[in-house]
Parts: sequence; C-alpha cells; structure tokens
Amino acid sequence: MSYRKTLKLICGFAGGSAALVLAAAAADSRGYLGEHRGEAAGRWSSFTAVQAAQPAWTPASHTPAPSGHAWDFNWDKRDPSALTNGKKKENATEDPSSEQDNGKPKATRNILLIRHSQYNLSGNSDKERVLTPLGREQAEYTGKRLAALGLKYDVLIHSSMARATETANIISKYLSGPGVELVSCDLLREGAPIEPVPPVTHWKPDAVQYHEDGARIEAAFRRYIHRADPKQKEDSYEIIVCHANVIRYFVCRALQFPPEGWLRMGLNNGSITWLTIRPSGRVALRTLGDAGFMPPDKLTRT
Repeated sequence: MSYRKTLKLICGFAGGSAALVLAAAAADSRGYLGEHRGEAAGRWSSFTAVQAAQPAWTPASHTPAPSGHAWDFNWDKRDPSALTNGKKKENATEDPSSEQDNGKPKATRNILLIRHSQYNLSGNSDKERVLTPLGREQAEYTGKRLAALGLKYDVLIHSSMARATETANIISKYLSGPGVELVSCDLLREGAPIEPVPPVTHWKPDAVQYHEDGARIEAAFRRYIHRADPKQKEDSYEIIVCHANVIRYFVCRALQFPPEGWLRMGLNNGSITWLTIRPSGRVALRTLGDAGFMPPDKLTRT
C-alpha cells in the first residue's frame, strides 16, 4: 500500500489517532502484522487497523458514549419542571409556560468552601483546639486571597467548632463592604460522613459515628448546596468555612461522584474549593483545595 494512499486513509478515518494508525498501516504494509498478501487483502487489513484505533463513538452523533449514570438534573429536588408536576392551577386561563418560567432559577450560586487553618492538635477539647500562630497566618493569606478576587460576597457561614470560627473571624476582616453576615452552623462541624472506599488503617470510626455524623453532614449538604431560589435575581458568592471531611463529601455529592470516594482527596489548611451551581442544576468545580496563594513554607495539611 503506497504512503499517499495510507495518508488519505488516515485523514479520512483516524482523526486524533493519526500517529497510531500510521504506524499500524506502515507495519502491515511491511508484513509486520502478518505475511505479505495481495493488494486487496493488504488494503482491508489497514482499514481494520484504522477502525480499531477509533474512539467508541456512536455513528449518529459522533459523541462519546456515556460510561456511567446519566446526570440527574433534579439532584437538589429544585428542578422547576418537577416542582410543577401534579399541581393544580388556580386560574384555568393561566399560561402554563409563563408559570414555569416564573419558577425557574435565573441566578448562579458560587460557593467557596474554605478549610480551617492549622490548629493545636494536642488540645483535649474543642475550645483548646485553637489556631496555631502559623494557622492564624494562613487565615490572613486566605482572607487576602478572597479580597483580591474582587467578588461581592453575600454571606460567610462557618462551622461552630473553634478552629473554623477563628479562621472565619480572621477572614472576615478582609471582606469589604456592608452586608457580609457571619453565620455559625452546627451542621458543618467535622465528622465521619460515610465509610471511605478504599478503607484506611489509621482512622476507623465506629459504625455509630458514621451513622450520626453522616446524617448531619448530609443535612448540611442539602441546606447549603443547591441551585438558587427563583426569587434570587443576581449571582451570589457565598463563603463556607468548615472542615476537610465536610468539604470533600460536599464535592463528591455535588458532582454526583460516589460519595464513598471522599477520602481520596487531600486539602491544605486555609485552601479554597470553589463550586458553581447553574440555574439549570449543572455543577462545576472551579478549584479544589487551592492554596497556591500561600508561600510553600506556610503550607500544612493537618
């Protein structure tokens, strides 16, 4: 098979797999894939190699076939079409399309999840597990980074645990403008959300802890991670200061990944994880554990 014919065949069928197909076709023409055959047999063998190099595309759409579960647009139970199903209209003349449009979210929620800074690990109680001098310095860096983003923050919610509360208070000094309310929430406290897969040997909570903490952390997810209310007119930027286990679980649930994979991620102290939730229910992870704004010698993950 001539080089020119091989190149045409590659351009016609191979797409992004050109290098692979070129090697296969060249090897076949030289007998590396089998004995020399007639021209027709060689051409057919090269075409088979081209087909084998193709991605698993569906012929009709030329898009990759899904390999997992389809995206659930009603994951937060706030899909307008699902909310209006089965409801009786008070006014028979009311335009149903107009009613549905009025109930559609129009704003995007940006949720910035902040892990607390380094704290005193030797404390016997939560009150004693306050930030270390380095931890307070880390919170300063995080606050400066949030201010440098130039966003208009709407609220700063934080776990009621001492290390998260102290981190939030330091960060709040850098949030300019009125209306940034600080809200404490017990649901955001650290805990064991769900038994991790694969398991780890250094950390094995009792089954009852998973049962109790998991329900609480899931309740926090449902309270804070969802699309905007239809009454919200402008995009919002909300800060939540909490804990590594909570943030990792939130990310898995929001992206519809298996939640038991939460422990496969690592987060630095004071890092920023940014979730965006569109009105349609689409979720995007803009950053995961971003701590590049800190000097390397200030990074910790305790």
